[in-house]
Amino acid sequence: MALDLQSSRDLLIALGLVTGAGILGWLFKRYVHKRLKKIAAKTNWRGDDVVLEAVESSSLFWFILGGVYLALGRLTLSESLMETVQTVVVVLLILSVTVSLAKIAVGLLEMFAESNDAFPSTTMISNLVRIVIITVGALVVFQTLGISITPVLTALGVGGLAISLALKDTLSDLFAGLHILLSRKVVPGDLVELDTLHKGTVRNISWRNTIIQDRRNNTVVIPNSRLSTAIMRNFDMPVKQLIARVACGVSYDSDLEQVEQVVLEVANNVQSTVEGAISDYEPSMVFISFGESSIDFRVSMGAEHYSGQWAVTHEFIKQISKRFGEEGIEIPFPIRTVYQKNNV
Repeated sequence: MALDLQSSRDLLIALGLVTGAGILGWLFKRYVHKRLKKIAAKTNWRGDDVVLEAVESSSLFWFILGGVYLALGRLTLSESLMETVQTVVVVLLILSVTVSLAKIAVGLLEMFAESNDAFPSTTMISNLVRIVIITVGALVVFQTLGISITPVLTALGVGGLAISLALKDTLSDLFAGLHILLSRKVVPGDLVELDTLHKGTVRNISWRNTIIQDRRNNTVVIPNSRLSTAIMRNFDMPVKQLIARVACGVSYDSDLEQVEQVVLEVANNVQSTVEGAISDYEPSMVFISFGESSIDFRVSMGAEHYSGQWAVTHEFIKQISKRFGEEGIEIPFPIRTVYQKNNV
């Protein structure tokens, strides 16, 4: 009778430890963790936000596992059963910590990529980091379960050779994607034009494909192996700024000094007032040829990015047409004079 009473008391203590650990974990998550997040939000470094966000979903689970582990010491179980339960608790803890570490590593990687233009951040890089950490966690679990890692690694090596032969094209795309990222040939956000005449903004480089969004908001999916060998124009490399050039012509009767003065006045006004133009850029104008019906010239103005050149060109054409009309400067229609000689 005394033995049953002691067993019941130990069982109640064990249940109390688990319940207390759960309540303590809930209080930690509800108050302490929430308070830590508010403090972290006020700091300049975003790494603490990443860490707290990653462990938020697992903190309560860790407290419960700790309570279960402590409760096992109050229970009268067989040695084999005790070892089994303890092993399960440790394995669950390792898996949970591995998942949290993967979230932290990916979050810090993305944070570093945002602050460092020389480092690419895409789905492929994030997934590779996540796979490496989870693989290490799985090997630790195997070691905890008493499974030798050496045969596992040998099997993975042989299996990896067979898989690499079967997935030759997929692996080709994978390594081509890594080459694109590490060589900085193109990064997400760049505006590119391929030799296939596909043109758009790179949205993501995954382990198999590169996603490009064109000007009609359609998605173009290009295998990485095709992209790595394509002839490509990158409008954002080495800088996003570019030169917008507008060609025009005036009649042969025009005063070219006046034309040059008017054109530069309009170009400077456009440069300083139009959104998308480089305000401190000094435009230039040069006469380029004697055309069939006009003296042709070309104006060069600076735009902050590719789409900005259209705003600059649009406004310049409007203003130069109006100003030429006010100044009496003619933009002639194409004219061709034909002399006909009759031999009688």
